[in-house]
Amino acid sequence: MYSGWIRGRRKSSRRGQMEILIVGPGAMGNLFAARLSNAGYHVTLLDHNPERADRINRQGIFIEGVSGEYSVNVPVISDPAGIRPDIIIIFVKSGKTKEAALSVRDITGKNTMITTLQNGLGNREMIEAITGNRVIGGITSEGATSLGAGRVRHAGAGMTVLGPGRATDERLENLVSALNMAGFRADSANNIDDLIWGKLIINAGINALTAITGLKNGQLPMYEGTLNIMKDAVEEAVRVSEALNITLPYSDPMEKVLEVCRNTSGNIASMLQDVLNKRATEIDFINGAIHREGIKAGIPAPVNLFLTRLVKTIEASYSNRTF
Repeated sequence: MYSGWIRGRRKSSRRGQMEILIVGPGAMGNLFAARLSNAGYHVTLLDHNPERADRINRQGIFIEGVSGEYSVNVPVISDPAGIRPDIIIIFVKSGKTKEAALSVRDITGKNTMITTLQNGLGNREMIEAITGNRVIGGITSEGATSLGAGRVRHAGAGMTVLGPGRATDERLENLVSALNMAGFRADSANNIDDLIWGKLIINAGINALTAITGLKNGQLPMYEGTLNIMKDAVEEAVRVSEALNITLPYSDPMEKVLEVCRNTSGNIASMLQDVLNKRATEIDFINGAIHREGIKAGIPAPVNLFLTRLVKTIEASYSNRTF
């Protein structure tokens, strides 16, 4: 059982005066909000859906899985007007990044730190362009599955890294410290673009194939067809990353993808979850982004383009599909 304050019973003390706003009450947003709040930090969730926000406010956030079972009351709002957070963490799906950035634009001051732990490429740049604030990028290997409004299965623990930092980024280090106090494994790094590309290539090798085939992560390498497509997609992505002078955080990209497949063998990838629930996927920010970056670098990425087109066809045909 995860220790700390449980639903209906707050700890009497708060860790400093740091105000954290988490945008997006999906699996990851709820997980981070619950654990940070449970550790004594002042956290608010922003949800564009007032009905869902009200439901979570009434029932709390319930977490099960590798970090135990616990229920936490975290305030959820659908209109951020009037609040002034020190730190904003954006956890929405990549297709909702513009909407999320617009929703917080008017509450960000020059000292507000915005960070994104979203999948794929382009989120940080989009948020910066809309808010006018410098945005801290990041990656997380935490695994979580939504079981409904405010209900999350914490499927696996992993590392969370934020950056790049500066000598004066006290709030970045405060956030890293807060995440560690909340039971996450967190750190800051200056080579965050390398780490983002490292995660991007893993996602490019796995997510689209699961969405197209319906297979779990660990099943993809079992079939010659999916294994070969995976290899081709990864090799293309690596060539693009090399052209962009990215130094990947592992020496053998394909072996790393296969390792992730083994370590998450029973997982239903997030993109497959989106397809099963007939939601928009993040394909444009993963395989689609590799194709776009390849064009800029003069490196063709036809397999990643093909995967992107297939997933987008699945999305477009939700209402017409026979299975």
